[in-house]
Amino acid sequence: MTDRRLAAAPLEDVVAAAVAGGVDWVQLRERDLDDAALLALADRVLAAVRGRAELHVSRRVDVALACGAAGVQLGSNAMPAGVARALLGPAARIGVSTHAPDEVRAAKAEGASHAQLAPIFAPLSKPAERPALGLDALRRCDPAFPVLAQGGIEVHNAGDVIRAGAAGVAVTGAILGARDPEAAARALRAALDRAAA
Repeated sequence: MTDRRLAAAPLEDVVAAAVAGGVDWVQLRERDLDDAALLALADRVLAAVRGRAELHVSRRVDVALACGAAGVQLGSNAMPAGVARALLGPAARIGVSTHAPDEVRAAKAEGASHAQLAPIFAPLSKPAERPALGLDALRRCDPAFPVLAQGGIEVHNAGDVIRAGAAGVAVTGAILGARDPEAAARALRAALDRAAA
């Protein structure tokens, strides 16, 4: 998940390095940008990762559609997942941000492709807005529906969230806050792959 304010270089360069390290989805999450600036950034990031990773746009179905992103990540107060799918097409990945296992179940019922569940641990990239859910929240989710663990995920605990039932992780600070985003992504990917094996 992006936050260009944490990046030590142009965001598209940092994202390209992270993808080289094993990131397979990039969620463009830059809420403060106006429409034109967000679309221009989406175009640059998509050009940097094309053919190597998917681009998902946070909250903005219009920007995802305009730039040709693979999907969108909807907030809790966004349009229903089924409406987003109707706009983006049947192949689009439609994610929903959630903060409790019951919300994950609701996202599945709405037709989402996956959910992000947060915060599992205290976030690395910003002050905590709510108490950490812990690993038990992942264990209470439907194992047949993909859930990405978000919040405080690092190399040392990435395997724990996979073993608790997460299909993957969504991170910001663990990669964008690193001196070497490619090496950070590679280490995180290795930890996830070990746990999945």
